[in-house]
Formats: sequence, structure tokens, C-alpha cells
Amino acid sequence: YVKKGLSFRYFFARKVMFIKYGRAFVIFPGGFGTLDEFFEAVTLIQTRRIGRFPVVLFGSEYWGSLLSWMREELLGPGYISPEDLEIFRIVDSPQDVVDSVEGFYREI
Repeated sequence: YVKKGLSFRYFFARKVMFIKYGRAFVIFPGGFGTLDEFFEAVTLIQTRRIGRFPVVLFGSEYWGSLLSWMREELLGPGYISPEDLEIFRIVDSPQDVVDSVEGFYREI
């Protein structure tokens, strides 16, 4: 449900606004644009360019192979740290999404 929609001519402007004003990212299966937004958010959190917020990937069947790749190709050789894989969560139900977001804000 969208109360107020916004359109952007340029994708980079959309990403800036998305990250600046978002309180949580719930990311569903998608293509390159979805991956771009996910990695942009995770990178900015990892490098402490922005404050941490919940990043939730919905659907372990879809996202599981990406997580395996990150563990093998990024974590294994030391390109990222184990803590970097804690920036996001993978869940499989709407209730898990709610619990993840609410739990994050209860802890801060």
C-alpha cells in the first residue's frame, strides 16, 4: 500500500532517496536492479557511511545460493568479515519479516 508515490528520472536519485528515508529494506526476488539496491545498502552499512537499519531478504530458496556464494567467494578469501553477513537476514514468512524489523528497533 502506497500513500504517496514518487517517480525519479534517474536511478541514482531514486537510490539516494530510498536509502536516506527508508526505515527498513524488505527485498523480494528480483533482477539486477534489486541486487544493485541490496548491495548498495549493505555496502553503505558495512562501510559505516550510513547508520544501520534492517535489511531483510524474503525467500531462502531464492536468496540461499547468493548467501552460499558470499560465504565461499567473499568470506572465505577474507574480502568480507563474518560480521558483514549479519547486516542482513533471510526469512521465509511475512511474520518473520515483521519480527526482524520490530526486533531490530527494540534492540536499539
